[in-house]
Amino acid sequence: MHRDELKSKQIGVLMGGLSGEREVSLRTGQAVLNALQQKGYRCTAIDAGRDLAMQLRQTGTEVAFIALHGRFGEDGTVQGLLELMGIPYTGSGVLASSLAMDKIATKKMLLYHELPTPGFETFRRGEDMEALLVRCRHFPLVVKPAREGSTLGITIAGNEDELRRGLAEALRFDDQLLVEEYIAGRELTVAVLDGTALPIIQIEAEGGFYDFGAKYTSGQTRYLLPAPLEPVLYHRMQEAAVAACAVLGCSGAARVDFRAKEREFYCLEVNTIPGMTETSLLPKAAQAAGMDFGELVMRILEGAALGK
Repeated sequence: MHRDELKSKQIGVLMGGLSGEREVSLRTGQAVLNALQQKGYRCTAIDAGRDLAMQLRQTGTEVAFIALHGRFGEDGTVQGLLELMGIPYTGSGVLASSLAMDKIATKKMLLYHELPTPGFETFRRGEDMEALLVRCRHFPLVVKPAREGSTLGITIAGNEDELRRGLAEALRFDDQLLVEEYIAGRELTVAVLDGTALPIIQIEAEGGFYDFGAKYTSGQTRYLLPAPLEPVLYHRMQEAAVAACAVLGCSGAARVDFRAKEREFYCLEVNTIPGMTETSLLPKAAQAAGMDFGELVMRILEGAALGK
């Protein structure tokens, strides 16, 4: 959608929502709203609760900028509602959003398309945990809720007792869990905008683990941008990020997280609505590519569409 056309539209910035990432989403949404207002666009903040359809009608929203994170926003549900209401929206469509939100489905897609990802086991509430423990003998392992973001519910287990505790913690957030091989090495992320990889960021968290606090507390993490990688490895990782987004069908802005060990790298997950807070990675990568925050918001908004 062209910028001149968007000037005549009522834009709803969807933020907040019902997930455990609500507070981060409010910060993302407010930053996006401020950028749009500074550029003279007609926009309204919408806290995306269960009355979202009513709010969209009441505000006369014609285009939705989705600034939601986690469930009921990043998982295809809101995208489906907007499709039904005929309101063009930013980011990925229903299927890509749903696939990328589910870490297990994502890893299966990556494996099918021969993209490198750590080995893993899956666990569903009610299954035989002892049988899982028998299969999981090579530590350390990472335990993750299959459908949460911002590292909510994630633990690193170095032995069987820690694995049991990690499973119990993750089950607080989801009924489906991913138990993944831990790759000791550098943590990196590649933002992809409209099918083009942005500069790679290497993440060095103060405590060694890039958890929720490290992500959203200023000063707790060091970012190396561009990441100090060998040129060939740098290029291969960017290509893999673009390929991962393509196999999932992502649109607009996305971010692909990696671990690198020596000259090999492994894709961990794909985020279809990257954060846009003051500590977020997508705006940092865009700035390194010569794009300020306002321009990044506009690029994402221009991609608003239906039927993705």
